[in-house]
Amino acid sequence: MGEVYIVEAVRTPVGRRGGGLAAVHPADLGAHVLTALMERTGVDPAAVEDVVFGCLDTVGPQAGDIARTSWLAAGLPEEVPGVTVDRQCGSSQQAVHFAAQAVLSGTQDLVVAGGVQNMSMIPIAFASRQAAEPLGLAQGPFAGSAGWRARYGDQPVDQFHGAELIAERWGITRRDQEEYALRSHQRAVRALDQGRFARETVAYGELAADEGPRRDTTLEKMAALAPVVPGGSITAACSSQISDGAAALLIAGERAVREHGLTPRARIHHLSVRGGDPIRMLSAPIPATAHALAKTGMTIDAMDLIEINEAFAPVVLAWLKETGADPDRVNVNGGAIALGHPLGATGVRLMTTLLHELERGGGRFGLQTMCEGGGQANVTIIERL
Repeated sequence: MGEVYIVEAVRTPVGRRGGGLAAVHPADLGAHVLTALMERTGVDPAAVEDVVFGCLDTVGPQAGDIARTSWLAAGLPEEVPGVTVDRQCGSSQQAVHFAAQAVLSGTQDLVVAGGVQNMSMIPIAFASRQAAEPLGLAQGPFAGSAGWRARYGDQPVDQFHGAELIAERWGITRRDQEEYALRSHQRAVRALDQGRFARETVAYGELAADEGPRRDTTLEKMAALAPVVPGGSITAACSSQISDGAAALLIAGERAVREHGLTPRARIHHLSVRGGDPIRMLSAPIPATAHALAKTGMTIDAMDLIEINEAFAPVVLAWLKETGADPDRVNVNGGAIALGHPLGATGVRLMTTLLHELERGGGRFGLQTMCEGGGQANVTIIERL
């Protein structure tokens, strides 16, 4: 089996809900990063064998296979196909896995992996609720399933409920969460001010930088917010931001690197995905990380940098407790609490940031993981070259 490489990684700025990307058609967001990817690599777009994109709530302008639509909206060759993946929040990380697996199998040599989401335009969970209302099916994807009810009863399947369960199970207080959230904003602001995102970000129109980080947030402001669930500990301040954006990677095998004169920037060392409790839902990165480390024979201390999606502060804090990872190596430029979480794009956004920060700091190995609906988590380990 040959090697699989990341050649280039780009993203749009992450737009705040109602912000600078809110009115942009999702296909145009996707097209923007695809155009930049082709320009930066100089590869013949006709040599790309597939475009794999993550996207959720694929209705309206995100319907109809947004991977394919984005490629065509970019004016790129019609003979190149595209396919859209939904593994919930990990959709575009899974797109990377599918692209890498195609290369490792020898069936393809050059694949684009990416993701896009406009949450301002199409609200979260729209496909499972509002879009289902005319059909009388607005109770969500689990209601009415005899098999689901026999196994899980009527327990709520809800991210906020899952986050509260994690906070309770791992003894994470509201103050713990708020201190973590503040640190995320501080790190993101520092990264912006130091230009750490400059190389990875492709401005869209007048929007050149991420809109989410709050310079003026404080623990006192966070403490004044009401919890999302009455009596709970999770507030908006400790949750990922609703956002808009797109990101894309060029994945290549050894033959493509040789034939197209490409310079790989990282090698994909490991990829896997595991499942866990779908009711607690958001704790799956814990067993998924253990599984990945066991398969590779590596330790968490071997990871120079780690990106774990900040869906909610307890997700990261529980993961830190279980893995023993050094917090100073985790989400060093902030995470989704500060930078935002455009669902279908976040996986590749995280990997783009991970690659660029490994290069900036001279690290070798980076690990990425994120919680996903249904109690799942992908893990990718990359090696900077």
